[in-house]
Amino acid sequence: MNFTVVHQESYSRGELLLRSFLGYFYIVIPHMFILAFLGLWGSILTFISWVIIMFTGSYPESFFQYQVKLLKWSTRVNLRIYNLADGYPAFGLESEDSAFTLDIPYPETLSRSTQLLKLLFGVIYVAIPHGFLLLFRMIATMFLMFLAWWTVLFTGKFPEAWHEFIVGTLRWGIRLQLYLGYMSDDYPPFSGK
Repeated sequence: MNFTVVHQESYSRGELLLRSFLGYFYIVIPHMFILAFLGLWGSILTFISWVIIMFTGSYPESFFQYQVKLLKWSTRVNLRIYNLADGYPAFGLESEDSAFTLDIPYPETLSRSTQLLKLLFGVIYVAIPHGFLLLFRMIATMFLMFLAWWTVLFTGKFPEAWHEFIVGTLRWGIRLQLYLGYMSDDYPPFSGK
């Protein structure tokens, strides 16, 4: 999986203020309303895919592509919420965004035993340890977002190290989502790199 976010030369202070005070109404509500229904369909496809994987050893490619497009859409919205990119996130599963790159290779085969292990014990060996560490990482991310908000407001620049840390947190979450969504057999590393 490859996930990168473009670090802009300068960020719009006006968009920062607009997103901060009204972003919930003009970004979050419209996108999340649609993403909730598409995510529900994605959950149904995940269940169906798990059953298919148990019989065939492969994730249905059209289902996989749908999940990737859904993940890209939610990432477009998250980048604006986290103030990592300027501009309004486009609607639609087919929309592209020049602010980031998310490449998820289609796995030709998936291990049936790994999928069964994830279903039965995924909470114990994946969700609890990663969730525990991601909790602290998210606290640090929120703190850096707060500092970056003020930095962008006064200078128009987003510190690059902070930007990469926040992107690393998103990258870690995406890897975890792919693994627990039966889209990868690669155990997610405990890192945002």
